[in-house]
Amino acid sequence: MIPVFPPKPPLSQALGLLRYGGSGRLRQMMAALALTALAAPVLASPSSPATPPPSACKPEQQLHWRGGSFRFENDLIAGTDRNYTNGVALTLVSHDIPGRLQPQCLPRLLGLYAGLLGRLNPGFWDRAGGEAVAQNVVLRVGQAMYTPENRSRTDLIVDDRPYAGLLYVGMAWNRRAHPQGARHEKLDTRELTLGIIGPASLARQSQNLIHDLRGIDRFRGWDNQLRGEPAFQFVLERKLKPYVEGAIRPGWSSDAIAAYGLRLGNIETAASAGLELRAGWNIPNDFGSYPIRPGAENRPPSATVAPRGAQQPATAAPRAGVHAFANLEVKAVAWDFSLDGNLFRSSHSVRRQPWVAQAAVGLSAQWPLANHRLRLALMRVWRTREFAGQHGHHAFGSISLSMDF
Repeated sequence: MIPVFPPKPPLSQALGLLRYGGSGRLRQMMAALALTALAAPVLASPSSPATPPPSACKPEQQLHWRGGSFRFENDLIAGTDRNYTNGVALTLVSHDIPGRLQPQCLPRLLGLYAGLLGRLNPGFWDRAGGEAVAQNVVLRVGQAMYTPENRSRTDLIVDDRPYAGLLYVGMAWNRRAHPQGARHEKLDTRELTLGIIGPASLARQSQNLIHDLRGIDRFRGWDNQLRGEPAFQFVLERKLKPYVEGAIRPGWSSDAIAAYGLRLGNIETAASAGLELRAGWNIPNDFGSYPIRPGAENRPPSATVAPRGAQQPATAAPRAGVHAFANLEVKAVAWDFSLDGNLFRSSHSVRRQPWVAQAAVGLSAQWPLANHRLRLALMRVWRTREFAGQHGHHAFGSISLSMDF
């Protein structure tokens, strides 16, 4: 069982679908969750009588961006051009926010979504107990595209996955905690993703542009892509790793990071569990490297990271380092828009595999440059068959470049 705080009824019903299944009920419950996600920001108030007005917010409670990341993924790196064929994501990460998060101290849109999170997952910021807690806010925009294997056919290829695109914005809240006296620490993430599926995702135009620039033949079947509809997903995830002080683990060392989570929505509904192993020199004190997916931002809160130019202890100062990593994730999938098609309209779909495994190996390096931290991570990812009739497993490459401002 995944230890999350008791959710509101629509979320609780959706959780039960992973246990009892049923495509009809699945569509109904995800539709209910969609209405909740779309309506609650309007109804959620970013402040309450128990919280101070925005004018009373302390400087450290207000939003300041600490850094950002750019991620690029493509299967041409692995010598193919099919299935999950391209993904990009641009992420902004806030500085550490001490104490209980005050939504009214955030920009209005983020404050509204923070209020929505409080309704979907009550007590997320309140249950610190005897833990030392830090938290931050993450904003992410991205695009993903999927194609069948045959690029030359213009008709609907009924036995291969649909042409599909997704354009989205995700807002996440990370809460890093060290239980008193424990030898481990944890990172809890709650992310709400909203976007668009179909022609408005601009997946066709993006792929055509890249193929034209590289002199590669275009895919000719985009007229058969999934139809336009809103996209949504709510993610609950927890990661665990050995506790260590400072911004890095000095010298040569190794560690392990465990993760498990739940994703609910018409983008994907799935439960997952994973493990990452790392070994190298000056390993960063974060929660690992992952391909693009909700909750994957590897820039968690860290109380050791002081603002640029501030006096820092030696253990927190930027240091060069490099490490190798390998991770494995297993998912039980109840819905995947790129395979199951449109939720609210009839569309092309294929028979999805209920269990999917994914493995990745890579190399990550970080170094200081003019009072900034830079980090580059390269990885190769392998994924088992996702639908009946798929020709073998799928592989793609992933590149991530991060910087502290």
